[in-house]
Amino acid sequence: QVYPVESGGGLVQAGGSLRLSCAASGRTFSSYAMGWFRQAPGKEREFVAVINWSGRNIVYADSVKGRFTISRDNAKNTVYLQMSSLKPEDTAVYYCATVLWAGRAGVPQMAQQYDYWGQGTQVTVSS
Repeated sequence: QVYPVESGGGLVQAGGSLRLSCAASGRTFSSYAMGWFRQAPGKEREFVAVINWSGRNIVYADSVKGRFTISRDNAKNTVYLQMSSLKPEDTAVYYCATVLWAGRAGVPQMAQQYDYWGQGTQVTVSS
């Protein structure tokens, strides 16, 4: 079991950058796929990015491709989401999620595929 805790959210102007961190407990962190999702007011939770257990398989939502970078440090049990060129439409609560994925093909991109979720961190981008 790997329980995630997000940090790093805040208020930033359009065009700025933020780095979110997700620290996860558990001795088998390296066996888990780690995903980022976000939810804006009045909207459904949407997929942002995912990195598989080895770090070799990464997928981004089209809306963030080229602006966001996901990475992981298994020695620190932490996954990061570097966000650049932020836009007001990136404003949302960002959630980190985990699921045991070692040895499985592909990466999980749907919220219902994940077992554990963090409490979320607010990101607000002003225009």
